[in-house]
Amino acid sequence: MSNLEQTLSIIKPDAVERNLENKIKDFFEKNNLKIIKNKKVKISKEEASEFYKVHQTKPFYNDLCNYLSSGPIVVMVLEGENAISKNRQLMGATDPLKAEEGTLRKMYGISIDKNSVHGSDSLENGKIEINFFFK
Repeated sequence: MSNLEQTLSIIKPDAVERNLENKIKDFFEKNNLKIIKNKKVKISKEEASEFYKVHQTKPFYNDLCNYLSSGPIVVMVLEGENAISKNRQLMGATDPLKAEEGTLRKMYGISIDKNSVHGSDSLENGKIEINFFFK
């Protein structure tokens, strides 16, 4: 029984700045997540605020919005078996220091804020986030 899912993945400004796009894309493809859509965009602070709306009560919300809108990002739709959990596994913990060896955040993350990648945390949010960037 196949469980094909789609999830949104973002290569954040710190990783784009360091030209890690292709390394990160290759990593997904090697791990059986197909990139079915992708584009490089620069979003405004307002758009970032809208995107991260689910976190608006959190203390880090403002920094998160400033950061996501601070430079170009690459947004992708990944597709594969259990893509949501698979992507989260590949990304590793939010804090690169706590992320497991071989995960994207362990390899490329700079800090808990500049952790190189974002991925949807549920099927429901995946749909919302994909629509946000690929209407």
